[in-house]
Amino acid sequence: MKVIWKKLDNTNAHDAGRQLLKDLYWETTGQNLPSIEKTSRGKPYFADSPWHFSISHTKRHVFCCLSRKNIGIDAEEMDRRVDSRLAERYLSPAEKSRLAASEDQNAALLRLWVQKEAYAKLTGAGIGNYLKTTDFDPENQEILLIDGCYVAVLEGE
Repeated sequence: MKVIWKKLDNTNAHDAGRQLLKDLYWETTGQNLPSIEKTSRGKPYFADSPWHFSISHTKRHVFCCLSRKNIGIDAEEMDRRVDSRLAERYLSPAEKSRLAASEDQNAALLRLWVQKEAYAKLTGAGIGNYLKTTDFDPENQEILLIDGCYVAVLEGE
């Protein structure tokens, strides 16, 4: 699995993500980017390649990952302020308990959220009712800190 990122300048986030994917695919495989299709639920995938990818963008950054396994990535700027009502609406009871025990509630909520979003991208399920059934930990040591962003990358089988 490989992750690359860049700061957004005046480039559209979608275009910047596509260019990162193109560059990463070439760097990894030595081949041009294959065609991309979408599942019935909207998850993008390569139609004719054993590789999997995921892209995420924030207000100031874009991230891309590539793997031989199914993969999902999400990122949030560490300075983003989050409405605490998000926790009530989307966290499982175990996650709410961990959040309540955190010294920095905003950071903990962002760290939980990137894991949930990465999971949604990994599974292709999107944001839905499953969110209250996950059991993520805001202290997960696998959450990356990249240029002022929390970044979660989850791989499947």
